[in-house]
Parts: sequence; C-alpha cells; structure tokens
Amino acid sequence: MKKGFYTIMSAQFFSSLADNALFVAAVELLKTSGQPEWQRAALVPMFALFYVILAPFVGAFADAVPKGKVMFFSNLIKVAGCLMMLFGTHPLLSYAIVGLGAAAYSPAKYGILTELLPNSQLVKANGWIEGLTIGSIILGVLLGGQLVGRVIASRLLSFDLPFVDTGINTPPEAAIASLMALYVIAAAFNLKIPRTDAPLQPLAHSAGALIRDFSNCNARLWNDKLGQISLATTTLFWGVSGNLRYIVLAWALAALGYATTEASSLVGVVALGTAVGAVMASVRMRLDQATSVIPLGIAMGVLVIAMNFITKVWVAAPFLVVLGAIGGFMVVPMNALLQHRGHNLMGAGRSIAVQNFNEQACILGLGAFYTGLTKFGMSAFGAITIFGLAVASIMWLIGRWHRNNCIHHKAEVDHLIALARHDRH
Repeated sequence: MKKGFYTIMSAQFFSSLADNALFVAAVELLKTSGQPEWQRAALVPMFALFYVILAPFVGAFADAVPKGKVMFFSNLIKVAGCLMMLFGTHPLLSYAIVGLGAAAYSPAKYGILTELLPNSQLVKANGWIEGLTIGSIILGVLLGGQLVGRVIASRLLSFDLPFVDTGINTPPEAAIASLMALYVIAAAFNLKIPRTDAPLQPLAHSAGALIRDFSNCNARLWNDKLGQISLATTTLFWGVSGNLRYIVLAWALAALGYATTEASSLVGVVALGTAVGAVMASVRMRLDQATSVIPLGIAMGVLVIAMNFITKVWVAAPFLVVLGAIGGFMVVPMNALLQHRGHNLMGAGRSIAVQNFNEQACILGLGAFYTGLTKFGMSAFGAITIFGLAVASIMWLIGRWHRNNCIHHKAEVDHLIALARHDRH
C-alpha cells in the first residue's frame, strides 16, 4: 500500500470515532432532556438527510477539488454541528449538520482510493478501510457510552475554565464538547493527504446541470449489469445496518434492561463481528467473485429475526459477533465491485455520491418508517422482525435479479466480470 493510504486511514479513524461516539451522546442528550423515544430513533434518518439532499453536488465537488481539502472542511462542518448542539439548537437539527459534514466527506474518502491504488488492491484496501471504520465504530460507541457514564462524566464536568461559564452542565454536553477534539485531529490528518495524479473534473456552473449530471450517473450505475447488483446489495445492507445501530440500543433496553452506557457495548459487539468479516473478505475474496456473497444477505436477515429470542447477554454477545461478521464479509467485495464499476463509468467522486445517495435514502426511508412505528407504539421486537424479513426477502430478490442477468445478458455480464478480473492498471 502507498504511504498516503495510511494517512487516509488515520483521518478516517478519528473522524469515524467521533461520529459514533457523538451518536451515543446525542441519544443520551435527548433522553436526559425528556424528549420522546421517537426523537432518539429519528437521529438516524436526520444524519442521512443531507446525504440525500446534497447527493447531486458532493460527488461532483469531490471530483473538482483535491480530496484532502474536501475532507478537511467536512470535519470543520462536524465541529460546527457539535457547537450548535451545545449552544441551544435542537439536537436533531444539530445532528443533521454533522450529517452534512459526513455527506461531503464520504465521496472524497472513498473516491481517493480509486485514484491512489490499482484495481487489484481495491478489495484489500476496502477491507482495511472498512475494518478500520468498524473498529472506530466499536471504540466510538464504547467511548460515547463511557463519556456519558457516571465515572468519566463527573470528571469532565469537574473541569472548569477560570472566569468562563461554558454552559456545559450535563454528562452528554461534556461528552459532545470533548469529542470536538477528535474532529480537529482528523482534520489535521486531512491536511497531510497527498495530492494524486488524477485530473480534477470541472464543476458545472448551475445546480440544474449538476442534478442532470447526477441523474445520468445514477441511471448509468443502475443500468450496468454488475453495478446494479452491487448497488442494490450495498444499499440494502447499509440501510438496515444504519438503523440497526439504534435498534440494538432499544433492544438492549427492552430485552436486557440496559442503560445507554451498557447497551452501547452491544452495538460495539456487532461492529466487532463486522470488522472480522471485512478483514476476512479482504484476504479471501477477489473483485470478480463479489456476487457470490449474495446468499449471505439472506442469512443475515434470518439472524436479525432470531435476535428476538435472545434474553441473556452471554448468548447475545457471540450471536451479534456472527451477525456482524456475515454482514462484513458480504459488503466489502460488493463495495469494491461497485467502486470499480462506478470509477469506470463516471469517475470516483460521482460514483461514490450515487452510492451514498441510494444507501442514505434507504437509511432515511427505513429510519423514518421505524421512527413512525416507534411513535405509534411498536416495540423494538416488532421492528427487528420487520427489518429481518425485509433483508432476507429483498436479498433473495436481488439474487434472482442477478441470475436473470446471467441468463438473459450473459455476454455483457461475462465481459464485465472479465474486466474486474483482469484490469490491473
């Protein structure tokens, strides 16, 4: 791997670490301020909101500006969202601003991989970057849980600046304030990311032109016989996983009686399994083998439903590791295949923006649906059942879709697989 890859990994680690710790702190902020549960569930779709709204613009912007600079300013936006949360703006709106920073960050983060590395290293690179991201999720949710816990929160609140009233008086506020330092560290690494030889693509001068360009790119990926399968699979996986992060918190409260600090550790357990699966996939899978993991999506859906029957933590922990590992092993090769097709069809930044739009639209839709169910009284157990059935059934349909492509468009599919197998620039 090139030296710049490790700088990208370092920046990604600290930014993602802060993102996930902030999610736990925001949940606790809403909880301790007496807000209804549906608002806590709404954090997930609010984070996805700007991914969807700005999708036509952020990919083109990432292709028009050096990606290290894009990532730097994105982390500064996240800091602004934290400040808003601390100084009176509603947590849902503030968290949406943090999501705005993440929406701008993602196309640059993934797009630079295809510019820096050859296709032969994309699965390996995705395995490492996803494994590191999942590692930061594990540590992030654990860090967030500990920061709002009694021991560390009391120490943070005991620290005062002389002659300055910070207005930070609760454990979640202290946690949010301390997490801004992680975004600053990530921004510092962003400044060290090397400039690649990939030419910058000019940015269209009107919003209408950007929207038309994005729509064309979106249609191009959905019409590609391999791109559509990998896009459908990753869209569903992240749509479910994004919402499962909160559902596991709610499930731990309902099934195990856990508070936020203890429940956050179980979210970390799922992420631990995903990291293991991601690293295994990076070692064992090749780009041209990506579609062979589709049946794992059906298995993942079945296991999600089986969560409803677990009431003991000593059973839940290994079960959640397996659930996460299946997802990680499935998503890494599919993600790499999607990047490969997108880079060939339209450029790295634009393809990642299309991917983010579809995945975050799925998170937004499923999150809004789950939030609505919560508002009208559905339990976490019911939501888990719905999610599991959705994953299993939709992944079965995606598998059938791919088989039909292989039958009715065999020459095209074989040609695209051959490109994935032999493209070694």
